[in-house]
Amino acid sequence: MKLSNIRIVLVETTHPGNIGATARAMKNMGLERLCLVRPARFPHADASARASGADDLLAGAERCEGLDQALAGCSLVFGASARQRTIRWPQLDPRQAAERVSELGDDLEVAFLFGREHSGLTNEELERCHYLLHIPANPEFSSLNLAAAVQVVCYELRMTLLEAARQQCDQGEQPLATAEELADFYRHLEQMMIDVDFLDPDNPRQLMRRLRRLFNRSHLDRMEVNILRGIFSAAQKSRRGTR
Repeated sequence: MKLSNIRIVLVETTHPGNIGATARAMKNMGLERLCLVRPARFPHADASARASGADDLLAGAERCEGLDQALAGCSLVFGASARQRTIRWPQLDPRQAAERVSELGDDLEVAFLFGREHSGLTNEELERCHYLLHIPANPEFSSLNLAAAVQVVCYELRMTLLEAARQQCDQGEQPLATAEELADFYRHLEQMMIDVDFLDPDNPRQLMRRLRRLFNRSHLDRMEVNILRGIFSAAQKSRRGTR
């Protein structure tokens, strides 16, 4: 997924300054597509002043008469909400949402939908969304300024997509280990820990499960697996030599 495939949609924004501040937040993080659904006042001098150099985003902002136009072509839509809804809705925080977006192909479009400053999105508007997006702020003061909420989301998107691109680049040098190779790796790891008296096979507890979780987060490539298995073999050989 590319940042250029992500659009920020503001619904019936009351204060034009919030539109300008949103454009600035987006440009800071490399997002470019801003859609405005029935803004109260736009264009406006306050929007330009708050944009602080992101005038190109304001100039290119799409003015839409409704959500159908704003969400046209989108395969995934997130609706931001500061309050919990009585109807249960699939919910993600910004980091989880960014991870979900990073899994998508470059040919898909994604929208992040933000509602009115004082009342947010209606239930009918949320019904157009696949996920409710909730920023886990201080529960005693959880209402974020519109542009601040956009900034949090755009930051998480940028960081997650940059990391995904970095991993993809790294993986171009060495292919990831296959499921079979990882299964052999974990069997070797378990046997090595038994051989060096680190793991009691009669009382293993949750050690292997925790180690699987640790290594699975690393997305080991084949060379890394081979290096680690070489260390395991050396430890086993050294242990046998002391007996």
